[in-house]
Amino acid sequence: MENTKDKNIAFIDGQNLYMAISKRKVSPWDVDLARFRIYLEQKYHATKAYYFLGFVQAENNDLYEEIQKAGFLLLFREHNPAMLGTKKGNVDSDIIFNVMKKLYKKEDFEKVVLVSGDGDYKRMVDFLIEEKRFEKILFPDGKRASSLYKKIGAQYFATLDAPDVRAKIEVKKKAP
Repeated sequence: MENTKDKNIAFIDGQNLYMAISKRKVSPWDVDLARFRIYLEQKYHATKAYYFLGFVQAENNDLYEEIQKAGFLLLFREHNPAMLGTKKGNVDSDIIFNVMKKLYKKEDFEKVVLVSGDGDYKRMVDFLIEEKRFEKILFPDGKRASSLYKKIGAQYFATLDAPDVRAKIEVKKKAP
């Protein structure tokens, strides 16, 4: 059996990441997905990184290709076609289900890295900490992360908008 030490899996709530960084009111910025994938691998030993999105839209094919080219495994939420224009992604339950399924099936990994600021993951995070299967939750925007996570302890969270992290994963502006 392979050594699972330092073999973590990352789960990214794509809409949460995008809305918290690119659509923020004050100083929005863009994540360089390839650099972000390398960051997850080097800093958190994420050998796999699942990127969850709401649903497939043909006009976003370039984005989907970019996500996959950066090394993420892209997963979409199943929706009723009649609801596609009116629903947000809402991938929370899909991420929770996938994490728990991997634990139940005893898949070969050490810990979970979660990218989201959404409080809906709090019970899962608490369980993973209790089971010693949780590495870190990465908040896209530290100021807008759910207050539910304040009790888990600073060793279990970090922010992507911290200047040192942002410098590593931000799209570099080209000089004019």
